[in-house]
Amino acid sequence: MTNSTALKLKVSEALPKDLGRGLARLDPADMTRLGLEVGDIVAIQGKRMTVAKAMPAYKEHRDQARIQIDGVIRENAGAAIDQVLNVSKAAVRPAERVVLTPLGFVPAERDLDYIGSLFDGLPVQADDRVRATLFGNRSADFKVASTTPPGPVVIRPRTVLEIARAASQRAKSTGSESEKSQPISYEDIGGLRREMHRIREIVELPLRYPEVFERLGIDPPKGVLLHGPPGCGKTLIARAVAHETDARFFTINGPEIIHKFYGESEAHLRKIFDEATRQAPSIIFLDEIDAIAPQREKVVGDVEKRVVAQLLALMDGLAKRQSVVVIAATNLPNALDPALRRPGRFDREIAISIPDRDGRREILEIHSRGMPLAADVDLAHLANITHGFVGADLMALCREAAMICLRRLLPEIDFASRNIPYERLRTLEVMMTDFEGALREVEPSAIREVFVEVPNVTWAQVGGLDAVKRQMIEAVEWPLHHPEIFTQAGVKPPRGILLSGPPGCGKTMLAKAVASQTEVNFIPVKGPELLSKYVGESERGVREVFRKARQAAPCIIFFDEIDALVPTRGGGGADSHVTERVISQFLAEMDGVEELNGVLILGATNRPDILDPAILRPGRFDIQVPIPLPDTPSRRQIFEIGLKGKPLSGEIDLDALAAATEGFSGAEIRAVCTRSAWAAIRRAVATAGGKNGKPVGVGVTRNDLEDALVEVQSAPQRAY
Repeated sequence: MTNSTALKLKVSEALPKDLGRGLARLDPADMTRLGLEVGDIVAIQGKRMTVAKAMPAYKEHRDQARIQIDGVIRENAGAAIDQVLNVSKAAVRPAERVVLTPLGFVPAERDLDYIGSLFDGLPVQADDRVRATLFGNRSADFKVASTTPPGPVVIRPRTVLEIARAASQRAKSTGSESEKSQPISYEDIGGLRREMHRIREIVELPLRYPEVFERLGIDPPKGVLLHGPPGCGKTLIARAVAHETDARFFTINGPEIIHKFYGESEAHLRKIFDEATRQAPSIIFLDEIDAIAPQREKVVGDVEKRVVAQLLALMDGLAKRQSVVVIAATNLPNALDPALRRPGRFDREIAISIPDRDGRREILEIHSRGMPLAADVDLAHLANITHGFVGADLMALCREAAMICLRRLLPEIDFASRNIPYERLRTLEVMMTDFEGALREVEPSAIREVFVEVPNVTWAQVGGLDAVKRQMIEAVEWPLHHPEIFTQAGVKPPRGILLSGPPGCGKTMLAKAVASQTEVNFIPVKGPELLSKYVGESERGVREVFRKARQAAPCIIFFDEIDALVPTRGGGGADSHVTERVISQFLAEMDGVEELNGVLILGATNRPDILDPAILRPGRFDIQVPIPLPDTPSRRQIFEIGLKGKPLSGEIDLDALAAATEGFSGAEIRAVCTRSAWAAIRRAVATAGGKNGKPVGVGVTRNDLEDALVEVQSAPQRAY
């Protein structure tokens, strides 16, 4: 059934968006050698033979003698990544009838038409696993029980699909297939290419080829510690590696180990390790390991100390364990006992970082591949604006967008019938507005407790200050939007920007505009709120703010009234030691041994003279922007912005108002506009004549503005 011409090609993982589509991507030159056109069927021979649809590989994957196939096809062929397979052109016939055995999810009769439409054009043969990616990124896996005619076939619209009910019940009852009903493959993981490569190197090689290590006369790595923020994919990686290596997978959730009876906790651990050794090759996954292996000198209870000691002995004791790898996950690596982190126990530590823009795009493609996306959905733009989002956050974003889309259907659902026709479901499309609505609901988990909704302030809403706005755009937006130019020029973006000027001149307004226009994470900190009466708490507060900002980078930390936090040291006073320790911590965080990458510090003060000199040196606040009182054109612009949307009665001479407000700050000009509107409201209510009367109309007159100007000019707060 196959062509005599065959090529030996090495297996690569597929693109995340290709999972379950039955595609094999090849170099166009290799396709020509095999006599293939786009969409032809290829036979892939590993431990067994399977079929897939040939498609050209993208440019970056060409000239490498490789074939890109997903986890489903790799399982069907009995092949692993980097294995060499025979690939040839296959002769296939249209399928008349295909019998499918569900693995886990059992569809109803009415579902078959919809699932059949997803399988249209899919090449299969008996004993293959096939996957249907359903709405909302849910997937249903089936085993091909039989085909008519026998051999490799292609499912067509006329093909009769039949579900083998009895077989599905047997599969569920034995548990053997249900365990594998939703296997995780490498294509299910996005944005972690570098980390996945390192983990495969450490875990796959010893489990697949232990003889290599014997020949070299070295022991394979025994353990890998994965650490990173919650939701970044630590557990997902462990499950994918276990599936791809065909290893037995033993999961230990930290708190499950602890028993109330003396010696039970240690016995439970020993039992799991013995079972893993007996069924090798196997992977033991310790989730939330900080719960069972904390630092012994800091733990009060004896149980934890004994569990740590038992774990140390099991991982590097007298008994040698072959073909057993321990993977542990934690988001608190510094809470672990140091003895666990030495070579021979956890040989490698891999930090799972927050994904970058390309990683976020990949994750969004994975979680939206089962969604009917509208043409206006721009995943690249969503990846650009979801700074600090980990994989779990992006999954929640896609799910929330789907839920918003589903709410549009709710009024049409007849809940009594408990049945939504697929014809109606097929018309559903998730639009860009759904994703924008979801963004308002889902925030990055790394900064969830300090997350604030940034007001949508544009540069156009900041009146005047053109030179300052230009400077802010250059210092903040350029490094974020054009990082490659800065790298090429060998210039590091500024670490900090200090805005100084009299009250009401627009410092906080500028910070809001920066946060809104750059679309990066924004952590506002009011200087005094970090100070605490307890020793060490103030410094810990500063550390926590910077730690969260590093996790959510690129990020802006805005310190309003920064003079309260970092005044000149040595000024005396009862709390001078607290203040000095806070300043020292702040200085070390801004420009210490640990690099502060992707974090911009924005400070605002109207008392730059009392700031500590060390904070003002280059490398900390590199750019100091004095914000002057607005000049005449700027005042006119602020009046335009302030009066926008207010009903004006008669001609208003903005030039005369701008000339009459010499020395006014932006906030005072806004106050003039607001007070004039209040005067108009009073006049309208007075004309209503009683509480049931209707106001004639509201209109701000020239006299209202002039009266408001006099009121603001004579206000006592202008004494500065």
